[in-house]
Amino acid sequence: MQVGHGVSGHQPLTNARVLVTLPAVADPDKRRSLLALGNLYGGSEQVTAELFRAHPEFFDREDKLQVRYELLRATTGGDMTVTEACRAFGVSRQTFYTLQRSFQGRGVAGLADAKRGRKGPLKASLDVVAFVREARADDPSLSGADLAAMVAERFEVRLHRRTVERLLQTKKKRQEGAGE
Repeated sequence: MQVGHGVSGHQPLTNARVLVTLPAVADPDKRRSLLALGNLYGGSEQVTAELFRAHPEFFDREDKLQVRYELLRATTGGDMTVTEACRAFGVSRQTFYTLQRSFQGRGVAGLADAKRGRKGPLKASLDVVAFVREARADDPSLSGADLAAMVAERFEVRLHRRTVERLLQTKKKRQEGAGE
């Protein structure tokens, strides 16, 4: 069943599931770069979209950002339905819609993997963290509430005592505590 036209001048795309082994396109340097940036696509063997088969010199199925962009683009011109695109690019519908929302909100940057949620404490600047750690080192008897009061007085920033206590923990101690 034909579902539209592929890249201009090429055969129309079909919704038949064809398992095709595509060669890895990325040369070793590009692969290392993609890996270092976190953009090496782990699901590249599932990408069976015609573009990646017809033009491997340009379309690199190991380039996560390129795959994601082409996934979204495949549905905009009516060439493929969302279901067909998900099948051809080896992703779930949920992933498609998540990427679509992210792209609409942030552009191409939204297609890159990003750490979700808050990126760090909102009120605890590096100066506050240093102050809290230094004050505790000077007087180990100070409680989280005591330190929070000192921070409020000095920096005019209100922190919960538990937040202050977390600032005192090293990353290793936090990870150990999470496993208990």
